[in-house]
Amino acid sequence: MFQEPVFQDRVAIITGGGTGLGRAFALRFSELGARVMLASRDSAHLVPTCAEINERGGEAQWFQTDVRVPEQVENLVRATIEQYGRLDILINNAAGNFLCKAEKLSCNGWRAVIDIVLNGTFYCTRAAFEPMKTAGYGRILNVLATYASGASPGTVHSCAAKAGVLAMTRTLAVEWARHNIRVNAIAPGSFPTEGAGSRLMLAAGAAERARQRIPLGRVGRHEELANLAAFL
Repeated sequence: MFQEPVFQDRVAIITGGGTGLGRAFALRFSELGARVMLASRDSAHLVPTCAEINERGGEAQWFQTDVRVPEQVENLVRATIEQYGRLDILINNAAGNFLCKAEKLSCNGWRAVIDIVLNGTFYCTRAAFEPMKTAGYGRILNVLATYASGASPGTVHSCAAKAGVLAMTRTLAVEWARHNIRVNAIAPGSFPTEGAGSRLMLAAGAAERARQRIPLGRVGRHEELANLAAFL
């Protein structure tokens, strides 16, 4: 699909980069020549993925980061530039979600998801702006979900947060185009991950019922989404 190494000399930050889709992005971008900095609140998620990339001949580092804290995000960007001298790509993949009916959702539960998904995406994007503007090059990719423009009962907190990121993406794509910074988003449907499955597919047979609603008759493969991310 790509002429390798299309990302030679490029540097990418991937939040939530140790597991699930973030891990798939990190592995694919590394295969295409990028040097990657992986970020997550839990270093236990990051160490194995970094080791795997480096064992395959890629170059990866990790930086423990809570995207809800602007100072930690700024330290992440600073550490990336100190390590690699530049920042070309940012993938805002860090997320949080759980099933809860809206009338039973606590204010803390609402705030937790909004802080990670909406605020965290903004903090990371804002921190990446200056180095990208200075270089005259930047690619920012936000990971949404299909319900960012639809509905998903039981996840009003995540729906609202992802819809906010969608609006942010559209606005910044227009606002920052003049700096050669492209801002895009992808909204995956069913791409099973261990984290999402354990929090969202709680009822017996839920995963199978979800699969049956897909016209193609199967869920997505991680490498398919990773290739889309690389294209954008």
